[in-house]
Amino acid sequence: MMRCSAELVTLRDGEQQTGVVFKKDDKIAIAEKLAEAGVHRIEAGMPAVSKDDEAAIKEIVKRNLGPKIFAFGRCMIDDVKRAVDCGVDGIVVEVPSSEHVIKHAYKWPLEKAVDLSIKATRYAKENGLYTVFFPIDGTRADIDWFLTLIERIAKEGHMDALAVVDTFGGCSPHAMPYLMKKIKQRINKPLETHFHDDFGLASANTILGLAAGANVAHTTVSSMGERAGNASYEDVTMALLTMYGVDIGIKTEKMYGISKMVRHLAGMSIRNNRGIVGDSIFKVESGIVAGWAKNCGMENVLELFPYRWDLVGHDPYEVVLGKNSGGDSVKIWLERLGKTGSNNSNLVVSEDKILEIVQKVKEQSFKNKGLLSLSEFEIILNNSL
Repeated sequence: MMRCSAELVTLRDGEQQTGVVFKKDDKIAIAEKLAEAGVHRIEAGMPAVSKDDEAAIKEIVKRNLGPKIFAFGRCMIDDVKRAVDCGVDGIVVEVPSSEHVIKHAYKWPLEKAVDLSIKATRYAKENGLYTVFFPIDGTRADIDWFLTLIERIAKEGHMDALAVVDTFGGCSPHAMPYLMKKIKQRINKPLETHFHDDFGLASANTILGLAAGANVAHTTVSSMGERAGNASYEDVTMALLTMYGVDIGIKTEKMYGISKMVRHLAGMSIRNNRGIVGDSIFKVESGIVAGWAKNCGMENVLELFPYRWDLVGHDPYEVVLGKNSGGDSVKIWLERLGKTGSNNSNLVVSEDKILEIVQKVKEQSFKNKGLLSLSEFEIILNNSL
C-alpha cells in the first residue's frame, strides 16, 4: 500500500509554460479552487519573479485557505528572504545538480553549487521554513556526484525533504525503484517527486516513485508546465484512487471544472480526448459503443467507460452523431425525439429507413468534417420520412 500526499505546483511550474501569465487575481482564484479540492500543498510562486507574483503569494497566505503554502526560490539567501517576507510555510530551494549543467549552462565551478545550497538551506531553516531541496536535472547527473551533493547538503546545510527532479523527463520508469533505493541508502529524508513529461512518462514515473517510497507528488493542473509540462494531478490522483486503492483526499468531482478554469485563465487548449479532463471523453460516436449503451443502460455504464463522469465532474455521457455512427446511434436519437417507444418496442421508423438515415448522417458528417447538430439530424429525418 502506498502512503503519499499530493502537491500541486500549478501556480509556479504550471505558469512556466510558454506564454502563460497568471495575474494576481488569477492566482488567488486558482488557489481557492485548489484548496476547495483538498490539495495538501500549493506552491504559490517565486517571489523574485515580479512584484505581482510576490503580492499574490502574500495574499494567498493571508487568506488561510487550508493547504500549506510554499514559495520557490533559487539557492540564494535573497530568494529565501523574499519567501520569509511572504509568510509562507515552506520553500522549495533549487540548485543545478548535474555536472554538465553546472559547467555548461551555469558556468559555475562545481563547489559553487554546493556552497550556495548550504548557505541558502541553512538560512531557510534559521527562519523557520520547511525546506525542500530541489536538485535540478538530478536524473541526468552522474549518480555518485548527485548522491554526494545531496548528502553534503543534508549534513552541512539543511533539508526537511528532498525533491527527486527529472527536469527533462528522460528517466525510464524501470529505473525509478533503483533511483529511489539509492537515494534512501544515503539520506534518511522524506522524498518528493518532480517529473516532466517530455516523453509522456511524468505521471507514470510519479506513481512508481510513490510506490518506491516517495511521500509527496509535485503535479500541475492538466499537465501544464515548461516545454511538455509536468505530471498531471488529475492522472496521478485518479490512478492512485482507481488502480491502487489509495485515496489521498482530493475531491475528484472538482477536477474537470478546475481544469476548464485554469485553461481559460491561461489561454491554453488541450486535446478534446485527453484523459479525465478532455471535453469529449464522455461523448460516444462509435455505432458499436452506442449499441453497448442501449444494452447496458445506466446500471451497467462501466461497461462503456473506466469510471463514471460524475467522479471527475463531467456532464453525463452522450451518444453523438458522426461518420462512425450506426443504426443504434440513430435509434437513440429517434427515441430522444419521441419517434420510438421505450426500448424501441413500437418502432415508427423501419429498419430499412434507419439504414438510409445512417447513410445520410455519414454524408453530412463528411460535409461538416465533424459531428451533426440536432437541427441537421431533424432535417435528415424530415427528408427521409
